[in-house]
Amino acid sequence: MTVLADEYDMVGFDLDGVVYRGPQAVPGAAETIAELRRRGIRVGFVTNNAQRSPAAVADHLSKLGIVCTPADVVTSSQATARIMGEALPPGAEVFVLGTGALANEIAYVGLVPVSVRSPQTAAICVGFDPGLRWGDLNEGCFAVEAGAAWYATNDDLNRPVPEGLAIGMGAILAAMTVALPGRTPTMGGKPARPLLDETRRRLGGTRPLFVGDRLDTDIEGANNAGWDSLFVLSGSHTLADLAAAPARQHPTYVGDDLRALIAPPHPYQAD
Repeated sequence: MTVLADEYDMVGFDLDGVVYRGPQAVPGAAETIAELRRRGIRVGFVTNNAQRSPAAVADHLSKLGIVCTPADVVTSSQATARIMGEALPPGAEVFVLGTGALANEIAYVGLVPVSVRSPQTAAICVGFDPGLRWGDLNEGCFAVEAGAAWYATNDDLNRPVPEGLAIGMGAILAAMTVALPGRTPTMGGKPARPLLDETRRRLGGTRPLFVGDRLDTDIEGANNAGWDSLFVLSGSHTLADLAAAPARQHPTYVGDDLRALIAPPHPYQAD
């Protein structure tokens, strides 16, 4: 039997709503990922979440019965750090508004992360951190006003938590743009393409497929990066959302969950 995954040599997975929902794995996720590996398909776990390190993500997945090492995880922090490292001179000072995981990735590419802006600040980088305060955002705005380049890991407006939808990175950036009218940050995470470019570079495949549950980040991001995509209904968005979505958010395939990868393909056809 021909299955969807056999058309591809690498598959990237969004995490929350695709591989797991909070502390629980999505049914069939571990078994499907193991079957892909058995078929020789390269696997990567791709997240806009800049709060956690690859090691923390790998530990989470391993506890859910999904074989994973930090090298299998690609984060928006890593993608953003790469584009910063390519654009800024070695040793440039970067004012980081984010967690230590983000600062570590910036240091890895040869830049100098700092927690206080200075006249030498060449850029700021904003990543989600629940400890960020209004004063921190103001300091970031002041640095941009003084000439620093502005980068951000992602612009998801909200993030799912057990209680519902909470404020996301995009809402934080929206607050900053009030003080910085006409300016927008260079983005590393989905739907901007650097995160999937980084994933493809890491996995080394030539026929990539991305699996996601959000049309505005996962599916639009796959389209921006030139990947085929599988939209799964195990997370945030629904078939009703898809029916109302613009063409740039249309997937290649639709499935209930990850088990669609090892079943015959169901191409999406817009009405």
